[in-house]
Amino acid sequence: MNFPEELMYVKSHEWIKNNGDGTYLIGITDYAQDALGDLVFVNLPEEGDSVEKSETFADVESVKAVSDVFSPVTAVIEAVNEELADDPAQINSDPYGAWFIKVNNLTDHEDLLSAKEYEEFIATLD
Repeated sequence: MNFPEELMYVKSHEWIKNNGDGTYLIGITDYAQDALGDLVFVNLPEEGDSVEKSETFADVESVKAVSDVFSPVTAVIEAVNEELADDPAQINSDPYGAWFIKVNNLTDHEDLLSAKEYEEFIATLD
């Protein structure tokens, strides 16, 4: 499993990346995409919507199941990665490059995990 150190994580298997300009990208981890299997559909939110920490903002469908994607923070959606709707397999091939949403006005981020903390958490699941 791959856990890039520049990202922060949550136990529901989403990551968040600080772009350094007041915006953040959110996606799902390598662990999550591996557990889901080949993704065939992504249902994304709308730009301008708000997301609430620990609430569902998207769902993904794989050959195995449908799964919710939870927001690791409370924020406003600035952009949605529409390419995922056309090609959800990007998540399987590049889980840390295939972001779902770009957000700003971020709050409720105090309990994000470092890569090391997330890796330690994953070790408890096996």
